[in-house]
Amino acid sequence: MTTNDEQLFLAHILKNPVNGRILQLAPLLGVSDWWLTAGALFQTVWNVLEGRDPQTGIRDYDLFYFDEDTSYEAEHAVIVRAREVFQDLDVEVEVRNEARVHLWYEDHFGVPAVPFTGTTDAVDHFAAKTCCFAVTSDPAGNLSTYAPHGYADLFARRIVPNPVLAPREVYEAKTQRWLAQWPSLTVLPWPEDQSVDNALPASGPLPPPSASNNPT
Repeated sequence: MTTNDEQLFLAHILKNPVNGRILQLAPLLGVSDWWLTAGALFQTVWNVLEGRDPQTGIRDYDLFYFDEDTSYEAEHAVIVRAREVFQDLDVEVEVRNEARVHLWYEDHFGVPAVPFTGTTDAVDHFAAKTCCFAVTSDPAGNLSTYAPHGYADLFARRIVPNPVLAPREVYEAKTQRWLAQWPSLTVLPWPEDQSVDNALPASGPLPPPSASNNPT
């Protein structure tokens, strides 16, 4: 059963035709627990609320999935397949297996990471609560949403920190960039008493050769 806020959210994100096409085509990848997430969604909503082209400022479109085969070869095969599936969209679709994050994290950031338990668990660890949205579709084309913190802050264009794993500097760097692109946003400060020991960045450059849970 959908709520009015969920219906409005879906109406907004589908004003970006790229989102609609990704949701139609993604089942062709044949992967499990897949979700379109991150900036493809919340940045589209900001654009709609500001009366801008829905695609403005969206650098890439994140599609997460979860596969217990955490080999690089298995993920790479899906990435290659995605290039074919999405080749006509003229955007960068970042397709990543979130079961792999803990494998590359310590090598690149120096601190071990606990494995995610599923794709929505990865979404839960974005640096801001206002990033924590995901949408998927079933074989009949019916859409399902994941919004663990609700929609109020998103519609208010208010960015709320999510200090569960991501470090403060990631949050502040991303919000600074977002403010430059969407100056109507309100950014709430990182809590001063929050420890960021053993933090897992939820954004930033993709660590080669795999990738991250980057909320764009």
